[in-house]
Amino acid sequence: MQIQVRQGDSFWYYATTFNVPLSLIIDSNPTLSPTTLPIGQAVQIPGYRSTSYQIKAGDTLDKIAASNKIPVDLLHLVNPSTAPTKLQAGQIIQFPTRITAPLVNGNQNYDFQVLTDHLNQLYELYPFIKRNTIGNSVMGKNLVELQIGRGPKLVHWNASFHANEWITTAIMMEFINEYLLSLTNREPIRGRLTNPLYDQVTLSIVPMVDPDGVNLVLNGPPEGDFGELALRINSGNSDFSGWKANIRGVDLNKQYPAKWKLEAARKPKKPSPRDFPGNRPLTEPESIAMAKLAEKRLFEKVLAFHTQGEVIYWGYEGLEPSKAEEIVDEFARESSYEPVRFVDSYTGYKDWFIKEWRRPGYTVELGHGVNPLPLSQFKEIYNKSRGIFLASMYM
Repeated sequence: MQIQVRQGDSFWYYATTFNVPLSLIIDSNPTLSPTTLPIGQAVQIPGYRSTSYQIKAGDTLDKIAASNKIPVDLLHLVNPSTAPTKLQAGQIIQFPTRITAPLVNGNQNYDFQVLTDHLNQLYELYPFIKRNTIGNSVMGKNLVELQIGRGPKLVHWNASFHANEWITTAIMMEFINEYLLSLTNREPIRGRLTNPLYDQVTLSIVPMVDPDGVNLVLNGPPEGDFGELALRINSGNSDFSGWKANIRGVDLNKQYPAKWKLEAARKPKKPSPRDFPGNRPLTEPESIAMAKLAEKRLFEKVLAFHTQGEVIYWGYEGLEPSKAEEIVDEFARESSYEPVRFVDSYTGYKDWFIKEWRRPGYTVELGHGVNPLPLSQFKEIYNKSRGIFLASMYM
């Protein structure tokens, strides 16, 4: 929600009046100096939306504020040209509405368009979110990174490396929305206050690594050359529910130089709905973008969300640091998922991350069953994964 600066206003005053943490207001207005706010300057207030209110006979701003249990100055701030003594029945004024309910509904077929719509709504309500385009998919879709927080500890989450594991994006977006609500409303998640985490941690989030593949699974082949290619790779079958790869049949999570030759020798040798690691490491724009992001950010830890199995893979060749076990034990305690240190599978994003930086990396396998997991599991998966998301910040 946008307001205009008046004589004597300050970010501190807005934080107090709107009951929003000062750091969120400062970060929602990155081009403004907190110490010098020009009169008339537009200021963004996170976690609020302006709605219309029709004046009734006998209304005053004081009465409206009292009946809604808000400071009257909130009404003055969103109605700067309204004289409080001249309200008339039928007149429309703006009312500042605090957002207390989530807007993201992850419990649906979560394709790239749904993601984009939800992200745009979150950007509008929570302008302290930083957004970056880290690259593009094969078909040119933006690969989006969100950054939330201002702390020195950099934690990375990603989802939908595999196309038919798109439910991971839906789960992640629901938690992001819960976290944003928690921050702006100063409400705990699982008994833990999150505002200190905002100051301690910077989250880097890529909610959909393989947007072309996700759309292929959910919506079928697109028109044109890429759709025709996908149909050929899929042996002419129009059912893409078993498709894990990107649009040209490369498994993005088998693209990383961590025992790549070993994995390639036992996997398909040509584009395939799943498991083809490419002709060499890092050939696909999606996997390249994710590698460059890690190299640029130098994350403290990485969590890659996949399905299925309710396990958390956390080791690679014994190169993971000792703290990695302590962290995964906390993830297990929060979720009831089983920690698994070693598995005979390589070339994944977390494998490469551990190999390159000797820092904690995790592949979190959400849910049980056959991919794509049904939405009937959504609530159960979400309840079990919330603690993992949260613990990744405080551990």
